Amino acid sequence: QVQLVESGGGLVHPGGSLRLSCAASGFPFSGTGMNWVRQGPGKGLEWVSYISNTGYYRRYADSVQGRFTISRDNTKNTVYLQMNSLTPEDTAVYYCAKWLPNNDYTARGQGTQVIVSS
Repeated sequence: QVQLVESGGGLVHPGGSLRLSCAASGFPFSGTGMNWVRQGPGKGLEWVSYISNTGYYRRYADSVQGRFTISRDNTKNTVYLQMNSLTPEDTAVYYCAKWLPNNDYTARGQGTQVIVSS
């Protein structure tokens, strides 16, 4: 059974940083690409970033390019999202999601709340 547990969210001032973590189990993590997606208040689910199973290939949404960095540690079955220069527009619940075809993000955790506010 796929299990994904996000942590590291919280309240941060604009310009601040947070590092999110996602602990994975129940599937072959080292052979699976991973995504981070987010859902802001009153908004739909938005893809944020992707990392391939080895970590070699990484992609970012234009809205976070240059500010966020995705990484993973296959020895710990964990994927990370380092978020810098945060703005109020980054306020959202952040989810890690196991890669599935056709931009399917249904295999995701319960999420961790990030609030960027002064």
